[in-house]
Amino acid sequence: MDPLAGAEVAARDSYGRLLALLCAATSDVAAAEDALADAFERAVRTWPDQGVPANPDAWLLAVARNRLRDWWKSAAFRRTVALDPERDAPAYLDALLDELPDRRLELMLVCAHPAIDRAVHTPLMLNTVLGYTAEQIGRAFSLPAATMATRLVRAKKRIKTAGIPFRIPGREVLPERMAAVLEAVYGAYVIDWPGAERVPSESLHLGEVLAQLAPDDPEVRGLAALVLLSQARAGARIDDGRFVPLADQDPARWDRGLIERAHEHLRAAHAQGRVGRFQLEAAIQATHCAGAADPRTLLGLHRALHTLAPSLGGGVALAAVTAEVEGAAAGLEVLDAALPPTGARFQPAHAVRAHLLSLVGRHAEALSEYDSAIALTHDTAERQYLTDVRRSLTTRSPSADDR
Repeated sequence: MDPLAGAEVAARDSYGRLLALLCAATSDVAAAEDALADAFERAVRTWPDQGVPANPDAWLLAVARNRLRDWWKSAAFRRTVALDPERDAPAYLDALLDELPDRRLELMLVCAHPAIDRAVHTPLMLNTVLGYTAEQIGRAFSLPAATMATRLVRAKKRIKTAGIPFRIPGREVLPERMAAVLEAVYGAYVIDWPGAERVPSESLHLGEVLAQLAPDDPEVRGLAALVLLSQARAGARIDDGRFVPLADQDPARWDRGLIERAHEHLRAAHAQGRVGRFQLEAAIQATHCAGAADPRTLLGLHRALHTLAPSLGGGVALAAVTAEVEGAAAGLEVLDAALPPTGARFQPAHAVRAHLLSLVGRHAEALSEYDSAIALTHDTAERQYLTDVRRSLTTRSPSADDR
């Protein structure tokens, strides 16, 4: 492997796992991030001449460990932090070099600790565990990058000052901490991150890990099913480089193995007798994967979901299926009612509104909405699809309202 490419692969695939290991030793996320950044920088400088190590992750962890050890011994550290013999000795990190265990789940649970502002739980996990930048997370949450960066910095400082331990809490506390973790795994899957080919596999892995940890939690099962069902259709979303909407996908290209695993999780969740947000979302996806989905069944599920757990994305989806059952005008009413002011930055809202406006003949407004949707779309294939749809709309005769 090319050395620079090797460094890029390590950064993409191992960042969260290595950061979790370093944080577990320090409870100082910022220091661990700095140490890991130094390790990646050194890899970029030395690997082209020396070659990619046999175990790149262990190499990176060793370099980051040494950076932390130097910091712990520094005068600046000793003036600000009480001496801790266990921390001062790098025995913990030395032991990690042989096994490199996966402690991302502990890091996610730390990020969901009640001592941290609930509003930043999910962004913090996306940043630390999966390496999303403040700009990427801000885009997903319809917030400026600077605002998101400030929130992340404050949360990391809180982890350090509160001394939040890196361990899986007892079952009496675990359920209340799990909701934010589920949100983060879900967010990692749906966020629009260019070049994030690894994210689906990461999300599948984390979903299955959560299901092993809490097999009797129906929402954990629901999330695992949701990600599996969504990923099962991944191979059909692109055909010869072009985006294919769900309604036009070839079911023969869906991964039946993933669909069956998802149904196993859904059956286990149903046996618990408690309905939740992720179970409803998984049920919606399962209905789509069953073949020709009944629009009225989907409308009932979407309404139940929006009542139980209203969200920006859920409101947009409800508007789309309402339009399919009750007409485009009804869908536009639902969309207008569901969107808060921050909806102006939400790409799916513009795409759905553009489609519905075109159906009611308001072509000029539809073209403007398509422009907004295209500007907010980062996936190349989807951007081209929307551009083609917009182009086809310009060839139609304008309605009287547009003249």
